[in-house]
Amino acid sequence: MLYGTTSKRNNCTIQTMGLSFLILMVTIATAVASPIHLLMPHSGSAGLKHADLNCLSWRLAVETDNRKGWTQIPGSCVDYVGHYMLGEQYRADVDYVAAEAYEYAKGLNLTGDGKDVWVFDIDETTLSNLPYYASNDVAFGYIPYNATKFDEWTAKGVAPAVPGSLKLYKQLIELGFKIVFLTGTREAFKEPRIRNMINIGYTQWEKFILKGDNYHGTAVEYKSGKRKELEEAGYRIRGNMGDQWSDLIGTNVGDRTFKVPDPMYYIG
Repeated sequence: MLYGTTSKRNNCTIQTMGLSFLILMVTIATAVASPIHLLMPHSGSAGLKHADLNCLSWRLAVETDNRKGWTQIPGSCVDYVGHYMLGEQYRADVDYVAAEAYEYAKGLNLTGDGKDVWVFDIDETTLSNLPYYASNDVAFGYIPYNATKFDEWTAKGVAPAVPGSLKLYKQLIELGFKIVFLTGTREAFKEPRIRNMINIGYTQWEKFILKGDNYHGTAVEYKSGKRKELEEAGYRIRGNMGDQWSDLIGTNVGDRTFKVPDPMYYIG
């Protein structure tokens, strides 16, 4: 009787191992079928060191603002950046930032007078230009920036939302925050940009601030000045979210800032 029980247990164990192996093989087959994940272990996404550069370390330096003033991503990191931006890790990173922002926001006591605002940047913060940056003639920021091409893309008004940020936006409205969009997009693109935002789910806001077509100051000066105008008008900036450090430094930055990742370009 004891022998029979042991046999049943062994059979059960073998069946369990067989099922686990089957699940593993299906997972591998699914990964191989995906053009995004197939090359990840070989492209630097797992921290692979290149001859002259560790792309994971480079991205960390970018996100912490230790690497400043760069104009294009390193050529050896094109695959790394591409797989990061199109893969699960980028989405998970944005979701994590959004979740932390929500935890902070729901712990605040709002006055109810309509003056508690949350400032959002747009490009790569609430709206994603990935379809543009993933194209061969941009290569995730390796090809030097072409203002004409990017303007043509912006004018189409077809960019998707950054999912984690869209979720946070809706949560903040439910909490009672007023939303301010503060973007470096020029006034000339106001109509397609607003249409794009509405179409992807950003349907209400307190203010939608675009850069004047003739403005020539730095991004830090521009955004600091606009935030100062908000506070002088009686608004309280309770949160401020952007993908560039120039969105989050300077003056009148608000009570707390949140940065979402963006290793594709640098705006100083």
